[in-house]
Amino acid sequence: MRTTLSSLATLALGATLLATPAAASASAPPAASTGGTAAVTFSSAEVFGSVNPQGQSTTYVFQYGTTRSYGSQTPLAPAGSGNGFVGVHQTLTGLAPVTTYHYRILATSPAGATAGSDHTFKTGSVPLSLSIASSPNPVVFGSPFVIGGTLSGTGAADHAIALQANPFPYLGGFQTVGNAELTNAAGSFSFPFLGLLENAQLRVVTVGKPEVSSAVIVEGVAVRVTLHARAARRRGFARLYGTVEPAEVGALVGFQLLRRGHTVNRGGTVVKGATASSSRFSRVLRVRRGLYEALVQVNDGAHVSASSAPVLIR
Repeated sequence: MRTTLSSLATLALGATLLATPAAASASAPPAASTGGTAAVTFSSAEVFGSVNPQGQSTTYVFQYGTTRSYGSQTPLAPAGSGNGFVGVHQTLTGLAPVTTYHYRILATSPAGATAGSDHTFKTGSVPLSLSIASSPNPVVFGSPFVIGGTLSGTGAADHAIALQANPFPYLGGFQTVGNAELTNAAGSFSFPFLGLLENAQLRVVTVGKPEVSSAVIVEGVAVRVTLHARAARRRGFARLYGTVEPAEVGALVGFQLLRRGHTVNRGGTVVKGATASSSRFSRVLRVRRGLYEALVQVNDGAHVSASSAPVLIR
């Protein structure tokens, strides 16, 4: 059979045409498409996309940032080596609140790299939250104390807040105490409180929207105890006496000798009535030289136990 040059050329051209699609498929870079988002918060977001590896071992990342220059990206992740699109996703963390972010997917294989289109999303605001503490706690009956704290979150500066109290026995519900205040530039605040007469539940709330409340704390009101001493007729004895405010008739009083690191109980008595607002106690005891204090134990729920300032018996 005679083979002409023209027939050889025709055969070679046919072979080239048959080989071209396979060769092109083997060297094609991956395809990539940027998808949407989900679970967007003030500091994180889940981003989606799809990748077609085009038969090559392919990896992908999501690039993201506040401009089209991005600047950050997720860790490298595999997309396989198939010939169809596969869905992928990553979670972006450490984001700034109330900020617009650009993002796109970028797929890479030995045949090259392909970036998806640029998309954007906006992070949410940081929810407001309130934390408070009181000092001192407990407070001595009739003394002032301070409730301080911080309003945290987006919009915390110059925000109106109010102090509320629910006194013992905690059945009347919370009522606003005094006037509302504004937080400072850092969201901090403090409320001075004068004249708390009984233990009380306290909280701070925002004025207006959004409605936010702190956790409830209990401010204890310690009875005010005074202690005095004077010599008794019998040698080695002294009269220990004092007052308790408010009136706590029937409360137990323990007289304690203060030693380094511990106390020694030297006896006790019971609080008796004096006036509508105060009560008294008195007891003659055998004493030694040293510092003494009176501990008044209260169990009525309205106040807490407390000790007097120490007095020196020589």
